[in-house]
Amino acid sequence: IPGFWAVVPAGGAGTRLWPLSRAAHPKFLLDLTGSGRTLLQATVDRLEPLTGDRVVVVTGAAHADAVRAQLPGLRADQVLAEPSPRDSMAAIGLAAAVVEREDPDAVIGSFAADHVIPDVAAFEAVIREAAEVARAGHLVTIGIEPTSPATGFGYIRAGEPLPGYATALRAVEFVEKPDAVRAAEYVASGEFRWNAGMFVVRAATLLDLLARWHPELAAGVRAIAASPERLDELWPGLTRIAIDHAVAEPAADAGHVVVVPAPFTWDDVGDFASLAALLPSVDGDAGLRVLGAADDVTTIDVSG
Repeated sequence: IPGFWAVVPAGGAGTRLWPLSRAAHPKFLLDLTGSGRTLLQATVDRLEPLTGDRVVVVTGAAHADAVRAQLPGLRADQVLAEPSPRDSMAAIGLAAAVVEREDPDAVIGSFAADHVIPDVAAFEAVIREAAEVARAGHLVTIGIEPTSPATGFGYIRAGEPLPGYATALRAVEFVEKPDAVRAAEYVASGEFRWNAGMFVVRAATLLDLLARWHPELAAGVRAIAASPERLDELWPGLTRIAIDHAVAEPAADAGHVVVVPAPFTWDDVGDFASLAALLPSVDGDAGLRVLGAADDVTTIDVSG
């Protein structure tokens, strides 16, 4: 996609899959699917047909060397190291500001480093449409078709179709993680999709929207992009807030957000149950999943 950049936030405390994932070695640095590629590498592999080498990874200072080692094709300036966690808006905003300085008309897509999306062709089709919509000035979010009334995800309520595009819908609102009753109502209505935190937008549009509701944060990331040597000075003063709260929710209320529905399977590997579902069952042991070489495991009367 001409002028399209991928922003890959690669953060995490290493708690949800502990002790497999740890603070010093969070899940995005691990091969959790047995593919031979870590989740971070698989994410960049999935994006390469859309972006070429236009990728910026934002990670914590503690993980920057490991990220560079896993992605040796990236230049040093394509790995941005946060001095401390400031949540997703500061991370994505800084990457957007860096891209904006290189290409003021660039469209960026933000994709977490630790998600699993097996259907690459369907993913590419969705992102191509999202990039078209984003060029028209919209903030686009990718809405995952719910497979269950999950309570661990936020939801997006979609409205009328956006004229001129294949599947795009106007976003009505973002909804926080619901209880089980509300989640069931959302799924039954057919109006709601899971919010996977994937956003596609012109870099300049994102920063201008951020300046509307959090002007100091927008000015701060643009100042760091202009003078990278000021990172340690300016970073601690940036507002700590998620991109959903900082921009997506108020922009949806103002009518600036569009949803492109995603027909592909998506998993954020949030717990060991999710991980088990991604691994093949070991022959002869119904329900048993092995992360690694199954030949290294001997089982007797195992059921799970």
